[in-house]
Amino acid sequence: METFFYILAIIFISAGVFFMLVGSIGLNRFPDVYCRAHASGKVDTLGIMFFILGLMFFEGFGQTSLKLLLVAVFVAITSPVATHALSRRALLHGVKPWKKKN
Repeated sequence: METFFYILAIIFISAGVFFMLVGSIGLNRFPDVYCRAHASGKVDTLGIMFFILGLMFFEGFGQTSLKLLLVAVFVAITSPVATHALSRRALLHGVKPWKKKN
C-alpha cells in the first residue's frame, strides 16, 4: 500500500512540476501583463496544487498532511485573487491589452 502512495506522489509531483514549467514559459513568452497574469494565475496555481497533493501522498495521513492541506487551501484562495488584483490595477493605470497586428 505504501508503494501505491509513493507512485501517486510521484505522479502528482511530476504533474505539478509540468504545470509550473508551462506557467513559467507562458510568463516569459506571452506579450502583455494580462496574458502573463493569466498564465501565472491559473497554471501555476494548478501546478502548486498538484505538487502539494503529491507531497501529501508522500507524507501520509498525519499532522503534516493537514498543514499541507491548509497551505493548498490558502494558495487556492489567494493566488487567483492576487492575479486579479494585479490585472485590475494594471488596467486602472492605463496598461493597454495586447492586440494582434494584421
